[in-house]
Amino acid sequence: MLRSLLAWLGFAQLAGDGDRHHHSGHSHADNPGHGHTHGVMDATIATTARGLWAIKWSFVILAITSVFQLLVVLATGSVALLADTIHNVGDAATAIPLGIAFLLARRKPSPRFTYGYGRTEDLAGVTVVLIILASAIVAAYEAIDRLIHPQPITLLGWVALAGVIGFVGNEGVAVFRIRVGREINSAALIADGYHARTDGLTSLAVVLGALGVWLGLPLADPIVGLLITLMIFAIVWQSGKAVFTRMLDGVDPGITDEIRHAADHVPDILKVLDVRARWLGHRLTTELDIALDRDATLRDADKITAQLERELFQHMPALAAARIRARPFDPTVQEDSDVAPSPGAHAVGHHHAPTPIAVRGQLADGVLEIVDTPHGERMQFTASRAVVDLEARVEIQRERGRIEMLALVALPGDRSRFMSATAPQEPHEFDARLNLSAADRSEALPFRLVEPAHHQASSATDDR
Repeated sequence: MLRSLLAWLGFAQLAGDGDRHHHSGHSHADNPGHGHTHGVMDATIATTARGLWAIKWSFVILAITSVFQLLVVLATGSVALLADTIHNVGDAATAIPLGIAFLLARRKPSPRFTYGYGRTEDLAGVTVVLIILASAIVAAYEAIDRLIHPQPITLLGWVALAGVIGFVGNEGVAVFRIRVGREINSAALIADGYHARTDGLTSLAVVLGALGVWLGLPLADPIVGLLITLMIFAIVWQSGKAVFTRMLDGVDPGITDEIRHAADHVPDILKVLDVRARWLGHRLTTELDIALDRDATLRDADKITAQLERELFQHMPALAAARIRARPFDPTVQEDSDVAPSPGAHAVGHHHAPTPIAVRGQLADGVLEIVDTPHGERMQFTASRAVVDLEARVEIQRERGRIEMLALVALPGDRSRFMSATAPQEPHEFDARLNLSAADRSEALPFRLVEPAHHQASSATDDR
């Protein structure tokens, strides 16, 4: 009974959960940094019915929370609560562009709109970002005006209650997203759950502001409101970059790296000549040219491109279409600087994983490694000793302070092996932490993976 309750809350996994896991691809490459990006839905969530169900109910919970907070704002005039309400409305609004995109995506492409209507998600995303920006400006104006012209706040108990309700609403969304994320093996949805949990702490700041006013510090409320407003502006900046990048056909470089990496698993591809990719809503399309042996027949080329298509769809479930052109390999032709050979060209084997790393902690001992699976490379932790109900995830330090998070889920029927649902991004040389938790205990075990020398040389050639 207790285990079932913990599983529902997202803090444990039932034995049958593993049977419902789905391959979810390279989520962090699709959404770099994976912070708050209102108006852009992560593809690994948008392409699974269970993920969409989680997002819809998260919207309902946050919408109810926001309506209650707004009523208290109108009654009390608390600018701190106003800022937190705007923050929660922004989180709830994430579901709006997805709903619009799915309604219009049902329409078939036409002679005028030959790619369909996926771009409507980007337009809806711009609308959401602009609405949040306008609301943040209003919240900032109110906070600054209240600092200059202090006004009494009434019904402090209701303000504090609304802050608590905001915390409860965000924590409910966090538990819900984490639980469903583990069911469908979506690291993106799990990360969204942890972000919602952080947002709940922001709502508790409203309670602190109300407490400060009650203790005789009337400026506590506008100061808290201003701090929350600054956070909203940061969210608007990050979300705006994500939305406009997609509108300009921009993708994270990790996506093109993953496309080249998929070609690495097809031994007959001598070189990847060109790669292009763009988003149409939450669906990804790619076009690439590959070089094959001069003596390859049309039948050979068709077989190789079909194999590459399978690899691409296995590596990136958000991929909607791949257009591949095969050309004869000419070693005398110098390609452009942005044309890089396939990392595995002319290689006998394509697995270039770093040497396994032994880790030892209080909760578990074992080995961390990158392994080949039928669905591509995955991060795996094999425990020689582990406590009951162990949870594991890997946080990888990337360039410019970006963190790539990989949730490791216990394999069905084998609690000693934990595997990620996505492949770690290239390069496979990085500093990271293995985060272990069980019940009320947790620990972080730092480690470093180093690629083999021959793959480092290959990567250096690709970067030129």
